[in-house]
Amino acid sequence: MEFDLAGKINDLISGAISWAPKLVGAILILIIGFWIVGMIVKILRKTMDRAGLDKDVQPFLASLVSVILKVMVVVSAAGMVGIETTAFAALIAAAGLAVGMAMQGTLGHFAAGVMVLIFKPYRVGDLVDLQGQVGHVEEIQVFNTVLNSLDNKKVIIPNGIATSGIMTNLSSQGKLRVDLNVAMPYEEDFDKVQGIISGALDKVSKKLPDTPTIEIEKFDENNVLLAVRPYSTPEDYWDVYFQSYKEIKKAFGEAGITVAYPTRRVKNI
Repeated sequence: MEFDLAGKINDLISGAISWAPKLVGAILILIIGFWIVGMIVKILRKTMDRAGLDKDVQPFLASLVSVILKVMVVVSAAGMVGIETTAFAALIAAAGLAVGMAMQGTLGHFAAGVMVLIFKPYRVGDLVDLQGQVGHVEEIQVFNTVLNSLDNKKVIIPNGIATSGIMTNLSSQGKLRVDLNVAMPYEEDFDKVQGIISGALDKVSKKLPDTPTIEIEKFDENNVLLAVRPYSTPEDYWDVYFQSYKEIKKAFGEAGITVAYPTRRVKNI
């Protein structure tokens, strides 16, 4: 039996021609469908914002709706190509079961995200420490918590990991203690230096009115180490931190207080 090459090529060309409109239609459904999904999610975000819905819930619901709608678009595109949607749905269900077994960790992240929204250990805008990552909560998504770190980096932490250990919410009390250490010469009077530091802290514009702690922490080799503890809001922590040191240094200079520093003698051999 001879192999009819020309006939096979004609069959392939005919098949490609008959499939081309369906394939183009499926591609257009995906492109337009995903664009429409993006617009719907954008409108949904604006609607939830105008309705005053909790900002913790907004990104969670938006991402969940986005996933569901995109799956519907993919199913529609598959129907356009000619795949039976009932068979496709059964395939998705079977694949979902298999993927669910393989992605227990991911489903755990989803469950952890739901728990965060219910019990609210942290909320959008809070300054938190999650597994050693410190930053402001930008979004609580379906699977992840997004932080904006203090050095302006976007940190994405899976919800299951974020909630699997100690979670420190630095914003929950509304204020933070700013831990500073200041060296005082041994020959200086503590009460005098305490007053100078207190006056310097009064010039720190963003410091909270709470009385700061100014006490002796320990005796160092060259100086007396003082614990200086003003208070600030979580948002102004670093402004208060740096300005406090600046004002204390300036006040020491005006008062003629010189802090000793370690010296090393080198003997001539």
